Amino acid sequence: MNEGRANCLLVRKEITVKRFVWRLQRVLDIRRIEEKTKEAELIRLTEALAERQGELIVLRRSLAELAAEIRMKTGRERLSEQEHFLRWSAGVDERVKRLDKEIQELTATQKEKITEMVKVRRFREGLEKLREKAQQQFMKEQGRLEQKELDEAGMGGFVRNRSGEGSRKNEAEQELGVQYQETEKWARNS
Repeated sequence: MNEGRANCLLVRKEITVKRFVWRLQRVLDIRRIEEKTKEAELIRLTEALAERQGELIVLRRSLAELAAEIRMKTGRERLSEQEHFLRWSAGVDERVKRLDKEIQELTATQKEKITEMVKVRRFREGLEKLREKAQQQFMKEQGRLEQKELDEAGMGGFVRNRSGEGSRKNEAEQELGVQYQETEKWARNS
């Protein structure tokens, strides 16, 4: 019995554990890198958009504050400052229009980048699910193969033990047979 366990242990040590290798791993790695790149682009774009929006808010606020200051003044001061304000506001209006246009373009680009990133993320997540299923299948197959090897090793040990028991049994029967023959001879002679 101990011999069978020893054989089983020897076979157990001989079982080679294969490493999981997925043929689409490189594609998954590339998609992960692509997703990080798209995410970084989106962050840069969002920061640029926020910066332009901040500039626009500051410009509009300064226009409103200057107009409020001019309204508070009276007479000649007001007229001279209104003239200055009108000249200055013409240039600011152009800048506001340019910023509005930039913001619209950045917003459209941002939506495109978000769509691209979502597409890449979904593809990556799909690949990860496929990888997980493949790994589970691999583990199940490895367990089945390992169990098969252990069963074969155990059966081999059992057969060896049984054949060993059988030869011992035959030896015992032969010894009993010899004893029986000797007993018969003794009985005849007595």
